[in-house]
Amino acid sequence: MKIVKIIICVLFGLMFINGGLNKFFNYMPMPELPAEQLKIMTAMMTIPWLMPLLATMEIIGGILFAIPKTRALGAIVIFPMMVGILLHHIIVAPEGIIMAVVLFLINIWIIADNWGKYKPMVN
Repeated sequence: MKIVKIIICVLFGLMFINGGLNKFFNYMPMPELPAEQLKIMTAMMTIPWLMPLLATMEIIGGILFAIPKTRALGAIVIFPMMVGILLHHIIVAPEGIIMAVVLFLINIWIIADNWGKYKPMVN
Protein backbone atom coordinates (compact mmCIF):
# COMPACT_ATOMS: atom_id res chain seq x y z
CA MET A 1 0.00 0.00 0.00
CA LYS A 2 2.90 2.37 0.74
CA ILE A 3 4.25 2.04 -2.83
CA VAL A 4 0.78 2.86 -4.23
CA LYS A 5 0.66 6.00 -2.10
CA ILE A 6 4.14 7.04 -3.29
CA ILE A 7 3.20 6.50 -6.94
CA ILE A 8 -0.08 8.42 -6.60
CA CYS A 9 1.64 11.30 -4.81
CA VAL A 10 4.50 11.52 -7.32
CA LEU A 11 2.03 11.53 -10.24
CA PHE A 12 -0.13 14.14 -8.47
CA GLY A 13 2.93 16.31 -7.87
CA LEU A 14 4.11 15.91 -11.46
CA MET A 15 0.71 17.02 -12.76
CA PHE A 16 0.98 20.26 -10.80
CA ILE A 17 4.63 20.78 -11.77
CA ASN A 18 3.68 20.27 -15.43
CA GLY A 19 0.72 22.66 -15.13
CA GLY A 20 2.91 25.32 -13.56
CA LEU A 21 5.72 24.95 -16.09
CA ASN A 22 3.20 25.14 -18.93
CA LYS A 23 1.99 28.52 -17.62
CA PHE A 24 5.56 29.82 -18.03
CA PHE A 25 6.60 28.08 -21.27
CA ASN A 26 3.29 27.33 -23.09
CA TYR A 27 4.44 23.99 -24.49
CA MET A 28 1.04 22.25 -24.38
CA PRO A 29 -1.49 23.25 -27.05
CA MET A 30 -4.43 25.25 -25.71
CA PRO A 31 -7.76 23.63 -26.56
CA GLU A 32 -10.57 25.70 -28.08
CA LEU A 33 -12.36 27.23 -25.09
CA PRO A 34 -16.10 27.83 -24.84
CA ALA A 35 -17.08 31.51 -24.50
CA GLU A 36 -17.60 31.32 -20.71
CA GLN A 37 -14.17 29.79 -20.07
CA LEU A 38 -12.54 32.23 -22.50
CA LYS A 39 -14.02 35.14 -20.50
CA ILE A 40 -12.57 33.72 -17.28
CA MET A 41 -9.14 33.12 -18.84
CA THR A 42 -9.10 36.62 -20.34
CA ALA A 43 -10.00 38.14 -16.97
CA MET A 44 -7.23 36.19 -15.23
CA MET A 45 -4.70 37.27 -17.85
CA THR A 46 -5.46 40.97 -17.25
CA ILE A 47 -3.88 40.71 -13.80
CA PRO A 48 -0.18 40.55 -14.74
CA TRP A 49 1.06 38.84 -11.56
CA LEU A 50 -1.71 36.24 -11.17
CA MET A 51 -0.63 33.53 -13.63
CA PRO A 52 3.06 33.66 -12.62
CA LEU A 53 1.98 33.39 -8.98
CA LEU A 54 -0.29 30.41 -9.71
CA ALA A 55 2.43 28.77 -11.82
CA THR A 56 5.06 29.23 -9.12
CA MET A 57 2.77 27.85 -6.42
CA GLU A 58 1.85 24.87 -8.61
CA ILE A 59 5.53 24.06 -9.19
CA ILE A 60 6.49 24.50 -5.53
CA GLY A 61 3.40 22.62 -4.29
CA GLY A 62 3.96 19.81 -6.80
CA ILE A 63 7.59 19.36 -5.79
CA LEU A 64 6.70 19.39 -2.09
CA PHE A 65 3.82 16.94 -2.68
CA ALA A 66 6.00 14.47 -4.57
CA ILE A 67 8.63 14.27 -1.81
CA PRO A 68 7.45 12.18 1.17
CA LYS A 69 9.20 14.32 3.80
CA THR A 70 7.51 17.55 2.56
CA ARG A 71 4.22 16.05 1.35
CA ALA A 72 2.15 17.49 4.22
CA LEU A 73 3.27 21.02 3.36
CA GLY A 74 2.72 20.40 -0.36
CA ALA A 75 -0.85 19.25 0.29
CA ILE A 76 -1.59 22.52 2.13
CA VAL A 77 0.08 24.65 -0.57
CA ILE A 78 -1.94 22.94 -3.33
CA PHE A 79 -5.26 22.86 -1.44
CA PRO A 80 -6.49 26.41 -2.30
CA MET A 81 -5.72 25.84 -5.99
CA MET A 82 -7.45 22.47 -5.84
CA VAL A 83 -10.58 24.11 -4.39
CA GLY A 84 -10.52 26.62 -7.26
CA ILE A 85 -10.08 23.85 -9.84
CA LEU A 86 -12.96 21.88 -8.32
CA LEU A 87 -15.27 24.92 -8.21
CA HIS A 88 -14.38 25.82 -11.80
CA HIS A 89 -15.38 22.36 -12.97
CA ILE A 90 -18.56 22.33 -10.90
CA ILE A 91 -19.72 25.75 -12.12
CA VAL A 92 -18.21 26.33 -15.57
CA ALA A 93 -16.70 23.17 -17.08
CA PRO A 94 -18.54 20.06 -15.83
CA GLU A 95 -16.87 17.86 -18.47
CA GLY A 96 -13.73 17.78 -16.31
CA ILE A 97 -15.45 17.17 -12.98
CA ILE A 98 -14.37 13.52 -12.59
CA MET A 99 -10.65 14.33 -12.79
CA ALA A 100 -11.10 17.36 -10.53
CA VAL A 101 -12.92 15.27 -7.89
CA VAL A 102 -10.27 12.52 -8.03
CA LEU A 103 -7.45 15.05 -7.58
CA PHE A 104 -9.36 16.83 -4.80
CA LEU A 105 -9.89 13.53 -2.97
CA ILE A 106 -6.19 12.67 -3.27
CA ASN A 107 -5.35 16.08 -1.79
CA ILE A 108 -7.85 15.57 1.07
CA TRP A 109 -6.51 12.04 1.67
CA ILE A 110 -2.96 13.33 2.11
CA ILE A 111 -4.13 16.17 4.37
CA ALA A 112 -6.08 13.68 6.52
CA ASP A 113 -3.14 11.27 6.53
CA ASN A 114 -0.90 14.03 7.88
CA TRP A 115 -3.41 15.63 10.25
CA GLY A 116 -1.12 15.14 13.24
CA LYS A 117 1.49 17.39 11.61
CA TYR A 118 -1.01 20.25 11.30
CA LYS A 119 -2.36 20.05 14.87
CA PRO A 120 0.36 22.30 16.39
CA MET A 121 -0.67 25.08 13.95
CA VAL A 122 -4.26 25.11 15.20
CA ASN A 123 -3.65 24.55 18.90
